[in-house]
Amino acid sequence: MKLLLDQNISRKLVARLSEEFPESTHVYLIGMQSVLDLGVWKYARDNSFTIVTQDADFYELSLVNGFPPKVIWLRCGNSTTEFIYQLLMNHKESIQNFISENEKLACLELY
Repeated sequence: MKLLLDQNISRKLVARLSEEFPESTHVYLIGMQSVLDLGVWKYARDNSFTIVTQDADFYELSLVNGFPPKVIWLRCGNSTTEFIYQLLMNHKESIQNFISENEKLACLELY
């Protein structure tokens, strides 16, 4: 379960998520912090990542371009890194099912 964290999420989460979501990374860690959303979306698609973001852009790209990649849209507004970590951990099973089993949904919204 490879997550690609968008620029608007702390890259510090990568290490904390590594046990539950191995091979996850952050756009900054792969040198894509200045790449437009479509470029990140294509990278995620080509490298089997699920995008984790706090904005609607990737959801809108999935409506236009389909999926993969799948998108996890965090609808919690401006939140601390700890809050986002807990949100992801509290929904770990739902995230894993969304990524591996659900072939009909492009986006998982978490509140």
